[in-house]
Amino acid sequence: MRIGVIGTGKLGEFHTKLLGEIAQNRHDTELAGIFDLNRIRAEEIGHKYRVGTYDSLEQLAADCDAAVIATTTSAHFSIARRLLEEGIHLFIEKPLTTTVAEADELIRLELAKNVRIQVGHIERFNPALRAVESSIGQPVYIQAERLSGFSRRVTDVSVVLDLMIHDIDLILSLIPADIKHISASGVKVFSNEIDMATARIDFVNGATANVTASRLSRKSMRKLRFFCNDPKSYASLDLTTGKSEVFRLVRPEEALQKNPLKSYAAKKIMEQFGEIQEAMQGMTLDYLTPEVPKVNALSDELEHFINAVINNTPPVVTSVDGRKAIMVADWITREIIGNAAAFDTAVPQE
Repeated sequence: MRIGVIGTGKLGEFHTKLLGEIAQNRHDTELAGIFDLNRIRAEEIGHKYRVGTYDSLEQLAADCDAAVIATTTSAHFSIARRLLEEGIHLFIEKPLTTTVAEADELIRLELAKNVRIQVGHIERFNPALRAVESSIGQPVYIQAERLSGFSRRVTDVSVVLDLMIHDIDLILSLIPADIKHISASGVKVFSNEIDMATARIDFVNGATANVTASRLSRKSMRKLRFFCNDPKSYASLDLTTGKSEVFRLVRPEEALQKNPLKSYAAKKIMEQFGEIQEAMQGMTLDYLTPEVPKVNALSDELEHFINAVINNTPPVVTSVDGRKAIMVADWITREIIGNAAAFDTAVPQE
């Protein structure tokens, strides 16, 4: 399979580098070339990673079986539509598109041309998340915080589509239920789009998620907290460092922690919960710090895309998944805009 990369910015360069490494280890994959409207940048990346460049999108489409779209979000739809019409399999960086209507058109073409679309929601492949998933139960409450510094590179979309979309996708994948209600607020500060947003998502099964995203922070943060049932558990996860803690209330024979030394450490930690021992009624509080495998999440998701195309199997993150995330992001954005309009109306004007 010959694969090309469209967009040679920071993320496009990562894709180019990793696809070159993957191609060296697979006989069924070849990094065919890269394309960017910025010819100087494309030649720079092509020279750096010893890969050819294309003069046009049409030239890439004629020479490739699949492509990675790593351009600005606002360009995703037009590029993807042209390539899908040529029968090209696509890996499209998140978010899939900027609107639900655009996502619907890409899904229609995907089905009509019998090709595969995988959306680059990389946090699904985060090894830290995968390490705790098997230890927690069914989430009834999720708290997500994602903060970063301001960057002009992503001001073509709001922070909801830029950063919050990551956690929206994760929440939708972890809580398999319809959404009952969303409330949200946000502000524009340094750009013409929303730079900080917070949302509460209530599901019909009773689960709730609180999500905060900001690109106005002096330091980066990507943290998740889960409160779950079956078993009753609490997990804290730092997606940047991979550090995590899991507390599970289980029967003694179901405890996963067997190491005496760690059990002693766990006992000292559990003492911080106060008098919880008296309320456990024969259960035990199992404390875990899951080991995180050393896996490059971007390389892992590219491998999954390649395998999905070659083996004709569904991608891990499908176009339908990408559409759902955009739908929720759009819902959140409309709530923010509606609340801002109501506030402006309520404030007395001089």
